[in-house]
Amino acid sequence: MDIADLEELWDRVTGTQPEPALWLAVATGLLALALVAPWGVWRVSRNAVTIAHEGGHGLVALLTGRRLTGIRLHSDTSGLTLSRGKPTGFGMILTAASGYTAPSLLGLGGAALLSAGRITALLWLSCGLLLALLVMVRNAWGVLTVLLSCAAFLLVTWLTEPEVQAAFAYLVVWFLLLGGVRPVFELQRKRRRGGARDSDADQLSRLTRVPATLWLLLFHAVCLTSLLGGGRWLLDL
Repeated sequence: MDIADLEELWDRVTGTQPEPALWLAVATGLLALALVAPWGVWRVSRNAVTIAHEGGHGLVALLTGRRLTGIRLHSDTSGLTLSRGKPTGFGMILTAASGYTAPSLLGLGGAALLSAGRITALLWLSCGLLLALLVMVRNAWGVLTVLLSCAAFLLVTWLTEPEVQAAFAYLVVWFLLLGGVRPVFELQRKRRRGGARDSDADQLSRLTRVPATLWLLLFHAVCLTSLLGGGRWLLDL
């Protein structure tokens, strides 16, 4: 690849692309809903939300000065992020709070990029984040799922037409916005039945002495607000 090719690639990544038709934004939103709502499909598609969830923990841990030691993603769609540092304090609180909010906030950021016509930038940024996450994954299932996700972005970016890239980008962002909402309701239901007593909300309660229910309300607020705001951007309302 010579300098001219690099310049062309840079122009593609930093440039803007035409806004897709409204029907595409609606159709990809309905398709994303079909990936989130049915339980049988959700059991598989939830793996992608877990990647964003654990990636959120890992990114915030690094940003707050903690030492990220590893991330594990499991076939039952659970995950674990390990970091070293002070076991209490603001950094630990932010790290614990970032998991359930990460998919929705990533979706909101993606919607902002798409509303600005930055489709190619979104696809390349997603590849970069997945590759960075891959370095910290410590189990085979996690490596497989992250590699497959990254490969999907790369193939779409390199081998498909702009229309396909736009559809894929909109589908991914809709999925993050919709898929970020369901796990919070699932966690609330588990806690009501007496389960999940070591969840992120319960860890935050122990760290802050704020009831776990209030942390759940915060998760709901972030996820639902992101869905509403991101949806408006995607539909250009």
